[in-house]
Amino acid sequence: MRFSQVWSGFTAALLVSGVPAAKIPKRQDSPPVSSSVSSSETPAPPASTEIPVPPPPPPVSTETPVPPPAPPASTETSGPTSSPEAPPPPPSSTEAPAPPSSTDPAEPPTSTEAPAPPPSSTSTAVPAPPTSTSAPAPPPSSTSTSAPAPLPPSSTVTSKPAPPATTEPAAPVESCTAHLLVDDFSQWENGENLLKGATSDDQTMNTTSTEGGILTFTPNNIEVSYIYEQFNCLDAVAYGYDSLSFNIKGPEAASVGIELQTVSDCASAEYKSYYYTVDGLSGSLQTINIPLNSWVDANLNAIVGVLWYGFSAGLTGTDNEWQLDNVQFLCADVPPPEDPAPTSSPAAPGTTTTSEGPGATVTTTIYVTLPGGGVTATTETGTGSWNTPTGTASTRRPSTTRPTYPTNPPWWDDDPWWGGWPDSQNGPVRVTASATAVPETPTNEKQVAARADSAACSNILVDDWISQSRLTFLYYNALLQSSSDDGTMKSIVVKDNHVTLTPTDTDSYFYTQLGCIDARAYGGISLRITAAAGTTFDVQLSSTKGECGTERTSDVVLSSKQLGWTFNGQEKLYSIPFSKFEGLDLSKFEMLFVSNLRKPVTFGPVALYCGDEVVEYVAPKVVEPSEPTETVPAPPSKATTLVIDKFGNEDTNALGQWHGADEGMTLTFKRNTMTLKTNDSDLMWVTQVAETCRDLSQFDGSYLHVAYSGSNLFTISLQQHNEKCDNDIYPYPETWDSLEAQRYATETDIYIPLTHFNVNRTRAIGFAFKGFYSTTPTVFSKIEIVPSVPEDFKVPEKLPSGNFVFSCKRPNSFAFAIDDGDPVFAQQVMRTIDEAGITVTFFTVGAPLRDPTTNLSAIYNEMAAKGHQIALHSYTHPPLEGLPDEAAIDWEYTNDIEAVKETFNGLTPKYFRPPFGTEGARMRQRLAALIDEPYIVQWSVDVEDWLWAESSTPEKQLEAFKRDVAAGGDIVVMHYLYNSTVSYLKEFIEIAKATGKQLMRVDQCLMDPNAPPLPGEEK
Repeated sequence: MRFSQVWSGFTAALLVSGVPAAKIPKRQDSPPVSSSVSSSETPAPPASTEIPVPPPPPPVSTETPVPPPAPPASTETSGPTSSPEAPPPPPSSTEAPAPPSSTDPAEPPTSTEAPAPPPSSTSTAVPAPPTSTSAPAPPPSSTSTSAPAPLPPSSTVTSKPAPPATTEPAAPVESCTAHLLVDDFSQWENGENLLKGATSDDQTMNTTSTEGGILTFTPNNIEVSYIYEQFNCLDAVAYGYDSLSFNIKGPEAASVGIELQTVSDCASAEYKSYYYTVDGLSGSLQTINIPLNSWVDANLNAIVGVLWYGFSAGLTGTDNEWQLDNVQFLCADVPPPEDPAPTSSPAAPGTTTTSEGPGATVTTTIYVTLPGGGVTATTETGTGSWNTPTGTASTRRPSTTRPTYPTNPPWWDDDPWWGGWPDSQNGPVRVTASATAVPETPTNEKQVAARADSAACSNILVDDWISQSRLTFLYYNALLQSSSDDGTMKSIVVKDNHVTLTPTDTDSYFYTQLGCIDARAYGGISLRITAAAGTTFDVQLSSTKGECGTERTSDVVLSSKQLGWTFNGQEKLYSIPFSKFEGLDLSKFEMLFVSNLRKPVTFGPVALYCGDEVVEYVAPKVVEPSEPTETVPAPPSKATTLVIDKFGNEDTNALGQWHGADEGMTLTFKRNTMTLKTNDSDLMWVTQVAETCRDLSQFDGSYLHVAYSGSNLFTISLQQHNEKCDNDIYPYPETWDSLEAQRYATETDIYIPLTHFNVNRTRAIGFAFKGFYSTTPTVFSKIEIVPSVPEDFKVPEKLPSGNFVFSCKRPNSFAFAIDDGDPVFAQQVMRTIDEAGITVTFFTVGAPLRDPTTNLSAIYNEMAAKGHQIALHSYTHPPLEGLPDEAAIDWEYTNDIEAVKETFNGLTPKYFRPPFGTEGARMRQRLAALIDEPYIVQWSVDVEDWLWAESSTPEKQLEAFKRDVAAGGDIVVMHYLYNSTVSYLKEFIEIAKATGKQLMRVDQCLMDPNAPPLPGEEK
């Protein structure tokens, strides 16, 4: 999917593959900078999918503060995006690039997929980087304001009491022993909180009520309504308060902004404001605990106010009731509050009350922009109760320096020329934290025992850097625990079982979690490192304080110099001996954290070794899968030569037909040659043989000849038109077959028998050159069909390439084919489908199925039990044709197949959808080698959720759906990643039904004899 981590999507990344965010501590202390032990609340990695989010709130004005207006909806996609911060998506791979037209209006860019949400980890939170490098920078406020009270958004300053300027904090006593309750709203009608400060909504709400001892309100407008708390200047640092906590209930999946107001010192009357946005609320009353040091640059020695604003609509758009209660500052030495018990209220007429679900761990993640442009994260976790999987509390990440698919650098490239992608290509990412049902036991996680006794110790592989997408799309290590840089690095490139970290600045960091393992039998961590002379950085090891599943950690930091490391640009084996990290609790080893980087560093596989002998993990040698190598003589044909392209014109070929490329390719025409270069395997160049259809079957004994120099690492496809040869009817093209140029190539020529293209050659459109997996340029000088080849050329065996489909075969059929999304929306999707009485096909990514924190295995088993089709979507969601070798492609397939077998009682689907829609000869041939007669399923109806779902015009998803359905499309691509997309699903189904077609699974619409029978149909 062009949307991309395992989510939050899957975060997704997964978005498209949907995985919730990893756990992070309730509060975060400053991490140590020396070898002493310190306690810190450790932030956990985001669940990344790379989903676009609106920009942060604007800086406050020089008047009394006005709640910032709701950020404009973004039109970015989580994969290809269309905004100043992210590049436009490349043209879809589902059809050939259209010839340019001077009369047609410009079409919006299309993508083959939407981006996936990132995965979360089963491990506990991740530690924050050292204070000197990790100070997160929230949206900076501008000039200070003259009164610490909010102002309605108008030109008139509303008169409200300003907090008195004092030189002493008001309420707390030294060394707090309890939380400081600011407001329980018992005095709301008097406009006063429990600290004798002012509280009000300034009549910006439609209604407010304190019935039942809790403030209940309905906002008037997202840009107008707010609630504030003022109080005497509070020195939170001196008195030991480290977090802001409040109970809140908003519509399911809604968001709210929180503004912290501080002054330069307690004698000042002017304050500055700092902002955060928390989104994905659960729809139930829940506790949000935000570490105060998340508001970076705020003066925590002088806090004077808090304001809530930007109350957004929720999942349905109709529920607008909010509640707020128990606003308090948390004492660092006192356990934080848990989620409030659900309030019992009479069910609305006509509604059904669900029984209370099992206990749940609710994790809220706070993302903070770092000075270098990256992001750090902190979370808090509470225990509550959930009826069904619902929206989860999370925060919006305003920006990231880590590019999202498909903009990351190709990991097959030899990187010397690459200095990092420009900032203009950075795609913002939203990630969510989630609630995961757990047994009601004192701990949330079971400690992993490394051994029963010393004799049972075996080395543990932490990460072998085998997959770029596992690390930078799903944010997993080899243990399927969270691993990420939180967007702080300039680049992260995985290649040949190594990872190269290029820091943006000294605020950059990288962590990998282990999940609270018992490491007492281990002597340390081994890894190979390549770094330039003079390179230094810090290594932090963290262990869980208390029982596994809690978020507090003990952190010990040593510099590379303290470890005795020196570098000379050559790769060497290094050890991180646990004996040097005094005070670390190895019985609950949690995380490795690297920070304070100044230069690029390359790490080899990371592993724990038993005892005192340093043992490294050596990745197995890559063994390419064997393929048939037999060749046969090339018989001549009686047909004449057909010259297709001699590259004498940039716009047309030798037949006078159009030739051209997807945006993003670099083409250079010179002296009857064309030089092509690209770093994106999803892009294609096409040369047409006809405007509609041309019968090439008369050349069936002939050969496609391509004269070239340079790289032959690409695919050549012959495109087949639809039955009516009508360019306005979908799909167009109807299909194509793809062959691997290298198998048919000499150093200067490529000869492919036309009969090796397994398509209807009487309806040929043209030849596409695509699936490039090297950035080495190719120079083309001629494309033609010739009757014979040189005598010494031997024709390789045609390899099976599966069934490549865009549309249904069954008359009057229509199929919804849904890719992975955010688990928070899964139940709503199921309800909508159940109410419509249809069955659909779900394409799911494998790795998140093995991650219990995503709950995806349970979700998809429920879907399968209801008769829906489960299909494959790769293991970690990379663009498969762009992988460096067939062994890497096989790794994706075999792990995906095994994960699905484990999850679905031996199921081995034959249906596969390529991530991002990226197709090529190698990925098809390898799938067909592993699964007999597979179906590679693309689409002919694109709701374009990746383009419009989070824009200011989400209704354009409906327009896109109607357009493609009207053109005859009948297989859908969509993701349950976005609130708007999921909300439109009912209308999508109604539109499809209105065509008179029968809605069914993909295998049924393709008339697969192994598909379950339709209602009323015999098997």
